[in-house]
Amino acid sequence: MAGLHALDWTIIAVYVVVTVALGLAFRKRASRSGADYFLAGRSLPWWVLGTSMVATTFAADTPLAVTGFIRNHGIWYNWFGWHYVASQMLAVFLFSRFWRRAEVVTDNELIELRYSGKPAAFLRGFKASYFAVLYNFIVLGWVLKGMGTVAESVLGVDPETAVIVGAALALSYALLAGFWGVVITDVIQFVLAMAGSITVAVLAVRHVGGVEELKARLLDSPLADANTLAFIPGGGLGWDSDLFKFVVFVSLMWWASHNADGGGYLIQRMAAARDERHARAATLWFVVANNAVRYWPWILTGLASLVIFPTLAEGQNEEAAYPLVMLEVLGPGLLGLLLVSFFAAFMSTIDTHLNWGASYLVNDVYRRFLRPDASEKETVVAAKIAVAAMMACAVVVAFSLTSIGRAWLFVWAMGAGIGPVLILRWFWWRINAWSEIAALATSVLLAVGFEVVAAVQSGAGYELFATPIRVGGMALETHHKALILVPVTMVVWFAVTLMTRPVDRDRLADFHRRVRPGGAWGPVAAAAPDVRSDGLGWDVLLAWFGGCAGVFGLIFGLGKLLLGEPVAGTVLLAVAMAGGALVVRELRR
Repeated sequence: MAGLHALDWTIIAVYVVVTVALGLAFRKRASRSGADYFLAGRSLPWWVLGTSMVATTFAADTPLAVTGFIRNHGIWYNWFGWHYVASQMLAVFLFSRFWRRAEVVTDNELIELRYSGKPAAFLRGFKASYFAVLYNFIVLGWVLKGMGTVAESVLGVDPETAVIVGAALALSYALLAGFWGVVITDVIQFVLAMAGSITVAVLAVRHVGGVEELKARLLDSPLADANTLAFIPGGGLGWDSDLFKFVVFVSLMWWASHNADGGGYLIQRMAAARDERHARAATLWFVVANNAVRYWPWILTGLASLVIFPTLAEGQNEEAAYPLVMLEVLGPGLLGLLLVSFFAAFMSTIDTHLNWGASYLVNDVYRRFLRPDASEKETVVAAKIAVAAMMACAVVVAFSLTSIGRAWLFVWAMGAGIGPVLILRWFWWRINAWSEIAALATSVLLAVGFEVVAAVQSGAGYELFATPIRVGGMALETHHKALILVPVTMVVWFAVTLMTRPVDRDRLADFHRRVRPGGAWGPVAAAAPDVRSDGLGWDVLLAWFGGCAGVFGLIFGLGKLLLGEPVAGTVLLAVAMAGGALVVRELRR
């Protein structure tokens, strides 16, 4: 097959053998109970959990999507991921403690701790099914597609064959190891994946003659423009300008998304921590490593790809440039190591989403509605059946996707507008189950409605998640949709909240005493003066601001240094240190 030496195949074979051996090693421990299979007995330290969080968000699709962003837009477009720093820092200083105190297996279980009655039961079952099936299938599908793209570009393998083989290997491991195996091997896989991406970046930049030569030669690339190297895009605030997209990303999208209070698989790791301190430290390490460490190797490779491959073959997606750069700059041995790092990233994300999705289907559907008295053994068997079924459906979805980046944007749209409800349910007693139902239903209907309109407009030329709506000759992109989705969803859920009955007072009192979130708990807090809330406060908000400044300072300080701008880089790193001091102050307190 294209580009592979016997040494490369040997390295790949050793990795597969080690992975299977680890799965077998954790098989017995993972099968003891549902809590072991889904939460590793709530016994994990912060550094394992935090690294596992990062590894989960680092899959075979991620470098490809970032490369596509760089080639189509420029560095600044990574704000589509960087804007989450604000909500992730809220998770560090607020929600990680709340989730650990709640002692739930899944975030959906919180619904019946916070709300009451049939609406709460319906919401729990619906959200579990929705995110385990529709949302999870799309995520699993784009991760599988990313692996198929790499296999096609590097190995010359049919992508559908690669998807099936990769899915079979990941499924085997997920069935054997459970959450124990997922988090422990995530640590190994993260180290492999980061080493691989750094190696590609270093060799790619060296291949074009170094950073200064790269910047000079970008001027001749047909895809590069004035915003390619910009951290914040220039230009006016026109409806379709890059600057307008950036403003929407940073001002609207971080608090409006479906993971505004932590995110499902991140919450699973918070719940698996030894205690609140480990949950908070794990989340902090995740925010730093996820945003400031892992992006820059991909960005540098994406920039180098504009010089090495200024144009791609007709019909080839820009995301394919990343594996093409791998083939160009790597020799025998290194290519095998890089493929192993890709497969490690692929495995970590696939296995997390399978385990997380199964936890929803089993804990929030099967044991809640179908078999409340299921034994621990039966629970584990049901989990494994759910894992296998999800993987089979994800393979079908992978065959239908044409763009990973576009699928990312659609997944965001499906939960746009629900973020305020998820945040406020901790701090405002009046939020009820109908609030969440209205927010989620409105977001889903609008997101799917956009796709239906695009399909009708384009007819036979429609591509799933890749064909935009056109209004007056202009394409309606994600940032435009956000300005429709978020306000409409917020108006709907707020109106529904005021028109429906409050949650049962006893349920609210139990939740308030258990979680102690603080905020606008009015009559509930007045009836329990002995409960000392330690949620919202000026110290927490100051630490949140410091954390955001620290991470953004680190992201852009490292970026400036890597791009040969030491003065600006040093100033930004000083900002990072100042922000970090505020974080340390809060952690000590």
